Amino acid sequence: MTGADEPEILFERRGHAGLITLNRPKALNALTVSMTTAMYRALWEWERDDTITRVVVRGRGGRAFCAGGDIRQIYDLARRGLDDEVRRFWLAEYHLNAYVKRYTKPYIALIEGIVMGGGVGLSLHGSHRVSSERYTLAMPEVGIGFFPDVGMTHSLPRLAGRAGVYLALTGARIGAGDARALGLATHHAVAENFDAITDELAGGGAIERAFDRHATAFPEVGPITAHGATIEACFSAGSVAGILARLDADGSPFATETAALMRTRSPHSLCIAHEQMRRGIGMDFAEAMQAEYRLAMRAMHWHDFHEGVRAVLVDKDNRPDWRPAALADVDPAGIAEAFTDLPDGDAPRFDGSATFDGSERMPS
Repeated sequence: MTGADEPEILFERRGHAGLITLNRPKALNALTVSMTTAMYRALWEWERDDTITRVVVRGRGGRAFCAGGDIRQIYDLARRGLDDEVRRFWLAEYHLNAYVKRYTKPYIALIEGIVMGGGVGLSLHGSHRVSSERYTLAMPEVGIGFFPDVGMTHSLPRLAGRAGVYLALTGARIGAGDARALGLATHHAVAENFDAITDELAGGGAIERAFDRHATAFPEVGPITAHGATIEACFSAGSVAGILARLDADGSPFATETAALMRTRSPHSLCIAHEQMRRGIGMDFAEAMQAEYRLAMRAMHWHDFHEGVRAVLVDKDNRPDWRPAALADVDPAGIAEAFTDLPDGDAPRFDGSATFDGSERMPS
């Protein structure tokens, strides 16, 4: 375990590799703003260093690669009205996601355990995603009154068979077999071989050879693949209500369980997430990130975000008081308005033309 005085994130140059280790195991390596800014800085420096030919990212502790952004920290900042600090958090995380997406060197995530929310943003957008036997992926934001962010507006609607819509609207967890089938994981190895893989990558040899030497077969596919036909048929409906109606009509145990799970989620968040999936298929990555930034800033004032975090992470009673409580009472005009420009004109770009402070300089 790490001591209180250890850094939250560790950086090492080892041979030809730049190594990044998320170092908050007690917090499941949840991301803070200082972690994201430090990681951006290291990636920027290594991209310009000819001796570094690849980057390897890991999480410490074995339980999680990264369970997401530190939502409790964001919640506390928002409740205290510290809007500038909230804005800084979202800018730091979303600029980092966009940077990983356009990174010019191989970016390898060795994923042990849980990868959720912001952890998906740190791994999925890189060139190589190596799952392990304890790999578990989810985007559970609709369960806390938020929405699937970190680039999911772009990534999820592009998954085959409406699987991304299913993941966005349920927050369901999937394993390595389904992740491979969907292209969310590119390779698989047992976690005990991650050190050896890292050493081989640092040696500068061919990346695929390092994976091949330690590869193990992906696990059997899971529910999302086994029930792919049901998912595609139901989640192709044009509205959340339509999806639930199709699941109810299907009547299979999987459909019934899926509908029941969705009905525990914030109705407002479900509608936001569905609209993300509808709009996102027509957006490039930078446009999707900008849409998510607008949503994130607005979400800080949503009742359901504060109530969802309270119920799940603060009081932990798991009894959120969603408002509105019924899907039929969600205002379609309000959902559409959430995707419009912010009133103050705040519109950062995530296409590489600017960094955290809006300039061409590397962020400090």
